[in-house]
Amino acid sequence: MAETSDVGYFIMLFMAITLEALRTYSNSKDSNRDNHVTTSPYLSPLFTSAADLQLRFLCPSDIDQVKDLCKEWFPIQYPEAWYKDITSDPRFYSLAAVYQSKLVGLLIAEVKQSDAINKEDKGILDGRMYSNCTVGYILSLGVCSRFRRQGVASLLLDSFLNHVTQSENQTCKAIYLHVLTMNSAAIRFYEKHYFRLHSFLPYYYSVDGKCKDGFTYVLYINGGHPPWGLLYPFLEKVLKYRFIH
Repeated sequence: MAETSDVGYFIMLFMAITLEALRTYSNSKDSNRDNHVTTSPYLSPLFTSAADLQLRFLCPSDIDQVKDLCKEWFPIQYPEAWYKDITSDPRFYSLAAVYQSKLVGLLIAEVKQSDAINKEDKGILDGRMYSNCTVGYILSLGVCSRFRRQGVASLLLDSFLNHVTQSENQTCKAIYLHVLTMNSAAIRFYEKHYFRLHSFLPYYYSVDGKCKDGFTYVLYINGGHPPWGLLYPFLEKVLKYRFIH
């Protein structure tokens, strides 16, 4: 996250906020947009100008508000150390959408070396071809129910995508994330943004003391690609047919 101090990046970020907010206001009837955490009915647009919504990075003073939002949004309990890390550790790309001084959306991500990928996700990249590259991992993405389907989640995600596709980040070859198989709203959101189903993770989550299945979704960037060649799209279809449809 240290690279984000670059002046050019913040100019691009401001332009993205302006364009996306205006586009969102005119196209806010998209029925699947930003419905990331839970399903909800269509809501009237709240943003009438780019100045209504701001993006900024989290800081330690946000920790209590972040805790409240995560407890409301996600079925997973995060440890205390996690909240401290994402609000203070510069290795995290912790971006907030702010409306009238309140946090209404969050994206928590990090960029790490490909050899630091967990065992269950090693197949994202071919280690022989990408032995010295990085990957982006999205830990969390959520928006307050009142602000869903208005482009907020898309704006947060686009900001991270802009960051990892900058010239200084061309070694980043993929962005991946994990999602509950039952979270159809999140799956639709990520597929709309060109993420593709990579693998099935049985009993990956613990929700209210019960094991739940998950998926790994991947978006390849900066020339990165999956290791399976022609087999990859076939495997994606098999997984979707078995677990989603």
